[in-house]
Amino acid sequence: MRLPVRLSLWAAAALLAACSVIPKSEPQNIYRLPATPLPHAQAASVNWTLRIDTPQAERMLDSARIAVLPQGDEINVYKGARWSDNATKLLRNRWMDAFRDDGRVSGLSSDEDSLQADYMLAGDLRAFQSEYQGGQPVVVIRLDARLVQTNGLRIVATRRFEITQAVGGAAVPQVVTAFGQASDALASQLVAWTLQQPLDPHSTHAN
Repeated sequence: MRLPVRLSLWAAAALLAACSVIPKSEPQNIYRLPATPLPHAQAASVNWTLRIDTPQAERMLDSARIAVLPQGDEINVYKGARWSDNATKLLRNRWMDAFRDDGRVSGLSSDEDSLQADYMLAGDLRAFQSEYQGGQPVVVIRLDARLVQTNGLRIVATRRFEITQAVGGAAVPQVVTAFGQASDALASQLVAWTLQQPLDPHSTHAN
């Protein structure tokens, strides 16, 4: 049975209207976190093993979106751009690479491996964003790090790391480059701080 012409036209118009309200997906440029390898340390390997945990963060930071604070406490994201993974995982992987580059911790694993280790490096990521300061973008990374002896889950050292890196412009690729530079600086400081601790896996009173 054929529909009346008027009814057919109405059905076609309704279908077109329904299609027009479906949101178009936003084009995305996907960025890896740039990284520069650390120099290999000319020192003996340590006698303890280390597990690096993914840092904890609030939802806006534990995301693949690239966060920006244009003014005050307002938080936004760069449109059409995102990281290749959540920022917390990108940082954890960067730290893994940094410890491998350094070479002194041969027994290295992450929380994805679920392997037993003498110590655990964990922390809370407080900032991983660009901020406009004096009208210029600056990348800010802030981490409250904890070094934990897994035997008894005892905290043996804590430190707040805060890295700021000026951006060479307002374009997203320039912002991404600055994120890489800031992440390199944090990774270098984190490795140095960890290996400065007088750790002894057989002691229950490490400092």
